[in-house]
Amino acid sequence: MNHTSNIDSKIREAKNRLADLDVVDESHGLLSEEEVELHCLPADILSLSKLQASMLLQKARVTWLKEGDANSKKFHGIMSSRRRSNALVSLIEDGISIEGVSEVRNIVYQHFKHHFKKTTNYRPDISGLLFKSLSVMEGADLIKPFLLEEIKAAIWDCDSFKCPGPDGINLGFFKDFWEVLKFDLLNFFAEFYRHGKLTKGLNSTFIALIPKVESPQRVADFCPISLVSSVYKILSKVLANRVRKVVGNVVPQISQLLLGADKFWMAY
Repeated sequence: MNHTSNIDSKIREAKNRLADLDVVDESHGLLSEEEVELHCLPADILSLSKLQASMLLQKARVTWLKEGDANSKKFHGIMSSRRRSNALVSLIEDGISIEGVSEVRNIVYQHFKHHFKKTTNYRPDISGLLFKSLSVMEGADLIKPFLLEEIKAAIWDCDSFKCPGPDGINLGFFKDFWEVLKFDLLNFFAEFYRHGKLTKGLNSTFIALIPKVESPQRVADFCPISLVSSVYKILSKVLANRVRKVVGNVVPQISQLLLGADKFWMAY
C-alpha cells in the first residue's frame, strides 16, 4: 500500500531532485553518490509514471463497471439511426410505393441486372493482323515464381482505406500485420503459381448500394459498387504490375499514352 500511495508527490519530488542535481552538476560538479542518483532518477520517474497510468486505468475500469458508460445511449442512438437510414423499407416504382423484402429485392434485382449481365457484341476478326511479340526473356519474367518483395510492393501501392470486401478486411489490415501475414500470402501465391487456379469463392463479389441523394426513394437513387476480397485484389495487382512492364513493347502506343499522362500530372 505504501508503494502505491502518494504517487503524484513522489513523481514531483523525483523531478525536483533531478532538476536540483542538474543545477549542481552545471555549477561545480557532482559527487559519485549524486551521479549514481542522477542516472537512476529518470528510470524511477518512468516507473512511477507507468504505475500511475496503470492505477488510473484500473480506477476507470472499476467506475465503468459500476456506473456504466454515460455515452452508450448516444452511440446506440447513432447506430440505430444509421441502420434505419441504410434500410430499404420501400421504393417507388412507376409512381407506386412498393414495400416488403421480396418485392423490394425483386425491383432492385431487375433494375441492376443488365449492369452485370454479359452481352455478346460483334467483334472484328483480327486473325490476319500481325502483332509484336514478347522476347523469351520478357515472357519468362511473366511466368516466374512470385517474390515476397513484389507482393509487398503491390500492397503498399494500394489505398489502405478502400471499402473492405466480403471478408470485412481492407488492404490496410495487411499493411498493419504484414509480419504476421506475409508467409500466408506467399503460400497462397505459390499455390496459385503451381496450379494456376483460384480457390472457389475467392473472387466472389458482393454488390452494395450506395445512396446518391439524401433520402433515396427510387432504385436509380442508388449507385452499385462491387466488393471483392482483398486477397483477390492483391493477386490482380501483382499480375497487372507484371504485365505493365512489358505491355509497352507489344503496344507502343500504350507506353506513349502513359508517358504523356505522367508528364501531364507532373505539370500540375
